[in-house]
Amino acid sequence: MVSSYTPPQLLFMKLNLFLPVFFIAALLTSTSLYGQIFVTNENNSSVGEYNLDGSTVNSSLVLTSSLPAGIAVAGSNFFVTNPPAGTIAEYTLTGGTVSAPEVTGLPNPARIAVSGSNLYITNPSAGTIEDYMFTGGTTGPTLNVSLVTGLAGGPWSIAVSGSNIFVLSPGSGTIGEYTLTGGTVNASLVTGLNGGADSLAVSGSDIFVTYNYNGTIGEYTLTGGTVTTALVTGLNSPLGIAVSGSDIFVVNNATNTIGEYTLTGGTLNASLVTGLSGPVDIAVVPEPRCFELMGFAVAGLVLRRLMVVKNLKKQRAQVRIT
Repeated sequence: MVSSYTPPQLLFMKLNLFLPVFFIAALLTSTSLYGQIFVTNENNSSVGEYNLDGSTVNSSLVLTSSLPAGIAVAGSNFFVTNPPAGTIAEYTLTGGTVSAPEVTGLPNPARIAVSGSNLYITNPSAGTIEDYMFTGGTTGPTLNVSLVTGLAGGPWSIAVSGSNIFVLSPGSGTIGEYTLTGGTVNASLVTGLNGGADSLAVSGSDIFVTYNYNGTIGEYTLTGGTVTTALVTGLNSPLGIAVSGSDIFVVNNATNTIGEYTLTGGTLNASLVTGLSGPVDIAVVPEPRCFELMGFAVAGLVLRRLMVVKNLKKQRAQVRIT
């Protein structure tokens, strides 16, 4: 009779061969490995989630008690400003509530940017940029409610790039640049913005600006130079804008859509996402890069190799004993 018994050592080695497969499969089924689009909707007080191909994940991922406006992603969470309530709420990327609200008592929080554990918020009423620390508690510690003051024209959209803050003030038609500690780099980095300049996004050495009234996207350098005031045209009340990789994503408030364009202004899909409800702002989580996935595979192979070597050493030790 042939025995079906498999020595534990051999079984362990066979299982080791499949560890990289299990490891990579688990990673690929994780939602954090796929690109995501998050958008705030003012008409139904929601945050919707979509894939980078425009398909819907959950159009009502989060329902808020008041009008959501600015949104920013940090790690596995995102933050949303609620101007009427004067709060900032924190949620997980899967829609779970971390802290709602995270920060309270804000007079008019408009848009938000995140750097490290800091939240930078524009206050158009006071003409300031405020700085808070997020902790997942009911109220984030106040670091500096007057980080930057004296901003004319109602500071509105904000972005952080490296160690600097860029803020767009529609009323004065300017973009100012400041350090993360509130120092002024150039209060008039870009001037002469008109046509209802609303939001900005920074990518590499360029700043991209949406023009609500003109229906365009303009491009400027980080040194204040104008590349083009009409990189993309024919938009319908464009508000929030985000850049991911080589693509620009912009919400069209009037048509309840999100459009996708290249950094050179080419149209990829003018109606990537449709059926929104008064979209205001947008945040994009990029897809992982190929070499990052390769790194996961290599890690799995190394783990398998180490376990096989360890098992062989045990077998050799047992042979010596016997």
